[in-house]
Amino acid sequence: MSEPAAGPATRPSGWRLGVGGWLGAAIALGVAMTAALSLVWTPHDPAAMTMADRLQGPSALHPLGTDHFGRDTLSRLMAGARVSIAVSLVAVGLGAGVGVPLGLLAAARRGWIDEAVMRFNDLAFAFPVLLTAVLVTALLGPGAVNAILAIALFNIPVFARVTRGAALSIWKRPFIQAARLAGRGRPRISLDHVLPNIGGTLIVQGTIQVALAILAEASLSYLGLGSRPPEVSWGRMLNEAQTFLFLSPRLALLPGLAIVVTVLGLNLLGDALRDRLDPRLRPRPGDT
Repeated sequence: MSEPAAGPATRPSGWRLGVGGWLGAAIALGVAMTAALSLVWTPHDPAAMTMADRLQGPSALHPLGTDHFGRDTLSRLMAGARVSIAVSLVAVGLGAGVGVPLGLLAAARRGWIDEAVMRFNDLAFAFPVLLTAVLVTALLGPGAVNAILAIALFNIPVFARVTRGAALSIWKRPFIQAARLAGRGRPRISLDHVLPNIGGTLIVQGTIQVALAILAEASLSYLGLGSRPPEVSWGRMLNEAQTFLFLSPRLALLPGLAIVVTVLGLNLLGDALRDRLDPRLRPRPGDT
């Protein structure tokens, strides 16, 4: 009589993300809701200047004070969340939209196609994300659209490599061999069998890349290569606050804290999802 498997006792059940995972999810949800709210309402117009109210401290009218142009800091933080989330999501989505098909193609075809994709990845990884983004925006000019393009270009090889590595392990599975014997072509197998089985890995990677994209967008905006006025960005707020760092340090601390908390929340969520969606921790058929 065989002994019962010990594995299921150590596997999580349901959607138990742990304290860190739920904290990360709460932070990510809070930032997303703030960004969505800023589309329809902010306490004040983020671009409205009132020089008589410049550099005011927190008050009932301005809970987080005002900046050197008399603009409401809370309203600008809310609008900055909208820009950061929008740029990062679109950039990562574009990167995944190109990188995932490339990775699936490389894993399915192998040979010279696989070699070409991997050499492209090696070339892209030779340049850090910020350097790549600076080069692209320097050539095309500053702006949110060019920042999205720059960040998306770096995400393509990331998703291509992750997809290829995960897909190669799936192509060795018996059910893939059965599908091939049934006469299904490689593109159909990639879409119907391989992609659904690596979806968890791609979700985790996407969460991490969104956090990195927020950092990249803030860095570009800080350097003057990202969002342009009157658009509000956390990185541009940091850039404008550096002159008043000793006079009004909160102008730099608040957007910096917003970036740190958002990235921390996404990383916590990504780590929890990795643990939850790891195929080795999934219950097997017959487990009780």
